[in-house]
Amino acid sequence: MKILLIALNAQYIHSSLALRSLRSYCESESLKQDNEFMIREYTINNDLLAMLSDIYRLKPEVIGIACYIWNMNLILNLASLIKKVLPNGKIVLGGPEVSYDPDTILEKYPAIDYIVMGEGEEAFAALLKVPAGYKEERVPGLCYRRGADVVANGLPNIIPDLNSLPFPYVTTDIYDLKDKIIYYESSRGCPFSCQYCLSSITQGVRFLSLERVFNDLEFFIRHDVKQVKFVDRTFNARKDHYFPILKFLANQSCRTNFHFEIAADMWDREVLSFLQTVPPGRFQFEIGIQSTNQSTLCAIQRQNNWERIANNVRCLHKHGNIHLHLDLIVGLPYEDMNKFARSFNDVYSLQPDMLQIGFLKLLKGSGIRREAAKYGYVYMDSAPYEVLANNCLSYDEIRRLKIMEEVFNQVYNSGRFRYSLPWMILKHTGSAFKFYYDLAAYWEERGLHLVSHGVKSLYLYMAQFFEKGHLQDMNLYLEFLKFDALLADKVLVRPEFLPWNQSAQHESDPWEKEKASYWRDADRVSRYVKNYSFTTWRDIKKKYHIEVFNYDIPSYIQERLPGSTTVQQKEVAILFSYAGNSPAFQTIKPEDFW
Repeated sequence: MKILLIALNAQYIHSSLALRSLRSYCESESLKQDNEFMIREYTINNDLLAMLSDIYRLKPEVIGIACYIWNMNLILNLASLIKKVLPNGKIVLGGPEVSYDPDTILEKYPAIDYIVMGEGEEAFAALLKVPAGYKEERVPGLCYRRGADVVANGLPNIIPDLNSLPFPYVTTDIYDLKDKIIYYESSRGCPFSCQYCLSSITQGVRFLSLERVFNDLEFFIRHDVKQVKFVDRTFNARKDHYFPILKFLANQSCRTNFHFEIAADMWDREVLSFLQTVPPGRFQFEIGIQSTNQSTLCAIQRQNNWERIANNVRCLHKHGNIHLHLDLIVGLPYEDMNKFARSFNDVYSLQPDMLQIGFLKLLKGSGIRREAAKYGYVYMDSAPYEVLANNCLSYDEIRRLKIMEEVFNQVYNSGRFRYSLPWMILKHTGSAFKFYYDLAAYWEERGLHLVSHGVKSLYLYMAQFFEKGHLQDMNLYLEFLKFDALLADKVLVRPEFLPWNQSAQHESDPWEKEKASYWRDADRVSRYVKNYSFTTWRDIKKKYHIEVFNYDIPSYIQERLPGSTTVQQKEVAILFSYAGNSPAFQTIKPEDFW
């Protein structure tokens, strides 16, 4: 048979671990000899008829599709079309979105032939043997029709021994997935019972052996993969498993970045000390905080030691060698606007590299969905089942937070306003939540949430928002914006309204002679740039930029006096360097520049 495995990813850079795990397991079960396995990965933005045309061209006899909340509605439409043009093809759905009400789907959508519930490797391989006489009722976790009835073979399937699963990837996958994120798992299950998450349904955690994990990871390193994202629900659930893996990866000579979802309060001193020595860029941690409100955490059965989380995150953040991504969820029980604001300010105070504001999804099979009436949940009837309101948050409040999320991503998570934001927030009210909430209101008033924005426009909107209440501080704020622009966008983006030394309106640079003299004097420059020698003006412009500011922003940044917004007004020459992995700045001493 020709077997086609399909994924509809949320973005082009994503890839499907599930499809490759299915293929590898089926081929290891001696199914490769008589069957041809094909993989097609589309995105939810692909045209429906274009996908149908591509699938039809392959003429598959079995079509397996991975189903999630972000693609379910599109998959049902696609499956219906596939059945119209390939009526003899058997369509099999699997994944978390179909594992908990498979009978409803089979009753409502006649195009679907089978649903595999739970972990699908064993079940899908067994299903492929049915045409040769294998009985459907023997396939674990299979849901199918028997006459007018829908039959389910037990509960969603679980594979007890993960080491029985072969490594999902082959060399050709690496070439096919060039510049995409590659996913990997060293465990399945989660030690926690968070009621909004499907991992709470499966008790216990199953692990791959360390020997197996090391061999698998060496494959990625050998093939110079850009990023490997572990999908383990809580990677650091067991120290004798995760700590050897981290030490193994830290000792490798590679460019690969490894992303983990972790619980920050489970680190001990030994682990923290080790993490401070890891090569920069090797690890990336996603830490699910979700809320700092204790009644909320109790309701969702989540255990957070906030004090320990905060201390551990601050410790790592100080060293700056690991990218830290923290998560919050809007719409959890007992968290009204004021309590969410406190959770936001608590997490924001840690200054993570990224703070993701998510919105609760009432997933099929989750505990919180079963108790939706208790908390007054109003949510979307179809995937992604996102919350619209509950007893503590009205729809009007949630929609405002939705706009705030969009603004926050463009302003904070973009990394574009790193130094102007702390100063701006202090000038505004001192509350980070109030600042972003007011900024979101400004965004909505102007209809900015309905259109896309260029980089220059973002700088302009921030300036216009600030100007409304702080006209007297505008000159200083524009200098801050210029400082941020030179770090975040180098000299490639130069918003015209900022006070550049040399702008489109002023062709001549008032400090042109000083800058030229500085770059020609290797002795002076060598105090700031190691092993400097003058090459060409083009090379210098590519690697460096000198800008004279009217305020001493570097001293303000370095001193960081709590609550202070005072910045000394004086002319300061600042050297920006773009030669390294990340932009850097340093103040040129007056005697070296003037």
